Amino acid sequence: MLQEDGCCPAELDRTEAHLQEPLILEKAEKQPSQKWHVAVSQRLKKHCSCTPQKVKFKILGFVPILQWLPRYQLRNWILGDVMSGVIVGILLVPQSIAYSLLASQDPIYGLYTSFFSSIIYTLLGSSRHISVGIFGVLCLLVGQVVDRELALAGYLTESSISADNATVLLAGQGNISDGQICDRSCYAITVGATVTFTAGIYQVLMGLLQIGFVSVYLSDSLLSGFATGASLTILTSQIKYLLGLKIPRPQGWFTLFKTWYGLLTNIGKTNICDLITSLVCLAVLIPAKELNDRFKAKLKAPIPFELFAVIIATLASHFGHFNAEYGSGVAGEIPTGFLPPQMPSWSLIPNVAVDAFSIAIVGFAITVSLSEMFAKKHGYKVDANQEMYAIGFCNILPSFFRCFTTSAALTKTLVKESTGCQTQISGLVTALILLLVLLVIAPLFYSLQKCVLAVIIVVNLRGALRKFLDVPRLWRVNRVDASIWLITMGTSALVNTELGLLVGVLASAFFVLGRTQRAQILELGRAETREHYEDVSSYRGLQTHPEVAVFRYAAPIYYANQSLFKKCLYKRIGLNPVKEKARRIKFSKCKHQEENGGKPNTKPEENSPEVLTLVLDQESSRKLHSLVIDCSGVLFLDTAGVNALKEVRKDYGEVGIKVVLVQCNPSVLDSLERGGYFSSKDDGDVGNNKMIFFTISDGVRYAQSLATANGDYGNQS
Repeated sequence: MLQEDGCCPAELDRTEAHLQEPLILEKAEKQPSQKWHVAVSQRLKKHCSCTPQKVKFKILGFVPILQWLPRYQLRNWILGDVMSGVIVGILLVPQSIAYSLLASQDPIYGLYTSFFSSIIYTLLGSSRHISVGIFGVLCLLVGQVVDRELALAGYLTESSISADNATVLLAGQGNISDGQICDRSCYAITVGATVTFTAGIYQVLMGLLQIGFVSVYLSDSLLSGFATGASLTILTSQIKYLLGLKIPRPQGWFTLFKTWYGLLTNIGKTNICDLITSLVCLAVLIPAKELNDRFKAKLKAPIPFELFAVIIATLASHFGHFNAEYGSGVAGEIPTGFLPPQMPSWSLIPNVAVDAFSIAIVGFAITVSLSEMFAKKHGYKVDANQEMYAIGFCNILPSFFRCFTTSAALTKTLVKESTGCQTQISGLVTALILLLVLLVIAPLFYSLQKCVLAVIIVVNLRGALRKFLDVPRLWRVNRVDASIWLITMGTSALVNTELGLLVGVLASAFFVLGRTQRAQILELGRAETREHYEDVSSYRGLQTHPEVAVFRYAAPIYYANQSLFKKCLYKRIGLNPVKEKARRIKFSKCKHQEENGGKPNTKPEENSPEVLTLVLDQESSRKLHSLVIDCSGVLFLDTAGVNALKEVRKDYGEVGIKVVLVQCNPSVLDSLERGGYFSSKDDGDVGNNKMIFFTISDGVRYAQSLATANGDYGNQS
């Protein structure tokens, strides 16, 4: 006769009997590991052997253009590449000139930097969409180093009347040590090129060592906080140009406060012409940028309002004689063509090596994160190590042609993608636009006011500064990520830009470790309808077992949290076995003293009281003879973790409580085996120590069977 669910009683009995059987798995034999010298010799043979196929593969991998250019679909892709290249080139002209100001360089060097980086990344880059060139945060970092070295070399202030024309005889400065005279501009680009060369060397070395994976340790919240903090510093550094003030850039820590102090103390020297020009340009460019953003889906290409502003402002300054009549700062002479290459200053490398390392890390992290983001969006893969090579050579080779540090830039990359870019060919088109400017148009920007360039920089910071509006949402979603963002941003903006990156990395590591320190011991209960266990404080209707407690620890157990693991376990169970053992010894002593007429017992027996009651919460208490620990959340154990589990088992065993481990992953089982957990005689029962349970139910039934076989297990010592 069938029941309503379609199962006969005999079948139900067989099912229940099957569920009572423990899960048995046979451990697979691992392949014996090779001896270290054999493994090393095989690896060397694999990587050091030279065959025609391997040479071809290495060359094609190092120069990706050799792979994709033969497969270039001219009819389908050329229009999108040309359009995106032209538009990005038009946008790069005013931005290259403007960001040169941020890097403490002459405008021509910004154009050089964008030109050479566009060509080199086309040849070596693996991303089809990112735009490599001038990036505001890197320009800020380079400018800080340049200003510091200028001050050390004797170029104290920008406000000095003869600062731009002052000269210093630099003995021992690389290729300018032969008694040649180098003015402020010459020395500034020498420092900038040396920093760039050193950063590029770092990046290429990281590529050779195959450590492109380090980018995964720089979280999105960390990079976003760093960029936002640096944007605040950039914004503050440009206010002096908006007001027409000639004050030096402060050095060291807390530059934000030092800059504002200098601005407020010199506010009376504001150049009215520069102030009016800045306000007009801001009033035009901010709404224009907003219009571009709002209608970007309808526009085939963004309208180059920045270029229009530069052209109109240059004409107004030229015919209005703003420099001669009102003392307004202008870009000055911008030569055409290219200067002969020069070597970096070798003697400056020790001075800038530390700064170059942080610049290399930032440039690499930004480039890899953007390339991976757009590659995922468009369905292709990029190689992080190849990106390291590409951005490294985008710094090394241009440094010989008086360029400064480059990386991918989000704003220009978004423009490049939205205007139909298909391959890296668009980078060559951008380079052609810049070449036209370098050869013909550049001298026409002589009268361009510096305050207009500062306005362009400030307007392009809108995206980074808008991140402040996302902080409340980020805090609601994940407080840890929000805390990392705030710490990194605050340190970068208020203390020091380079220090902000280091503090952000340390804060991220601290929060990861902190999560393992804050892991809780959860008591588990069984569902009514099936063999499934969950946290009793999170779900209703879960049943606990009489005299058997089940707990879960959802974190690895290692040297940093092993003592906290034991402390939390003892507190959650409601019994510290060490204190309980001491109490029993004291109880035995008192008992024997009473029996012997007050004489102390020299060999007290450690018999426990007959009833052991544990208080698991404020409302209930129950007897306990077994403790089942669910290790499914324990990812790994180290030696300290294995010893901690040994101590837990030994301490509870001495007060009559059996400890059973269940659901250990293979890594944890191997650690327990190597650590001698299964061969330990801590609780006097070596055979039972080797019991391994793959489900909580099997462990609970085993603990209950021990109590049934031994009577009241909790009364045993």
